[in-house]
Amino acid sequence: MEIKKRPLLGIIGGLGPMASAYFYELITAHTKASRDQDHIDIILSSRASTPDRTAYITGKSWESPLPYMVQDAKRLEVYGADIIVIPCNTAHYFLDEIRRVTDVRVPSIIEETAAFVKKAGYKKAGIMATAGTVSSGSYQKVLEDEGVEWAVPDKEHQQYLHELIYDDVKSGREPDLEKFYKIARHLQDKGCDKLILGCTELSLINKIIGGDPLFADSLEVLAYTAITECGSTPCGFPKDFKNI
Repeated sequence: MEIKKRPLLGIIGGLGPMASAYFYELITAHTKASRDQDHIDIILSSRASTPDRTAYITGKSWESPLPYMVQDAKRLEVYGADIIVIPCNTAHYFLDEIRRVTDVRVPSIIEETAAFVKKAGYKKAGIMATAGTVSSGSYQKVLEDEGVEWAVPDKEHQQYLHELIYDDVKSGREPDLEKFYKIARHLQDKGCDKLILGCTELSLINKIIGGDPLFADSLEVLAYTAITECGSTPCGFPKDFKNI
């Protein structure tokens, strides 16, 4: 019997593992389906041993995560992936190299999120992300390309973000929500009308609080992109997605 060809989504995961698991959950929960067979075919590579992206970008480690991600991209392509996504904002730093070694489409979580903020009609985005993502200017550049103003936290509030991401979420501890909203108010005071959760560990905090319309959750945006790219119908996303 011939097996019907369907789009296969490949995921370079493990960056970190809980965020990858939540990404799979988001795709499953937000795909319009009435039976198992209506869902997207997915292969997830969760290589938790991949070196830390921020540590490498900021010069605190000489161990590059790029060879790990390149190997995973090639493996996913050999397996038959028609599209590959990476649920990690900091990994955007290496995206050009990953795209260079594969013949399948590799959407960027940062490019998709910036486009989402623009299409949803927001004027100035606050960037809540790792020090690696902020220092690389990844979000700043693509937001400027979209014609959206941006702001980043000052040194004190960026340190709070680091503590939330690394000391709380990645360490399996309850996140300090007071600290989370303190950063949010700081960026609102800078005139931001939308705050980008530009680290997938922050998406896990958004899950805890039940979703807040103040935030543009990059993991939700990537899930929406993956669903539509695979030819399925997204459902149940926040109202901002109706504008894209």
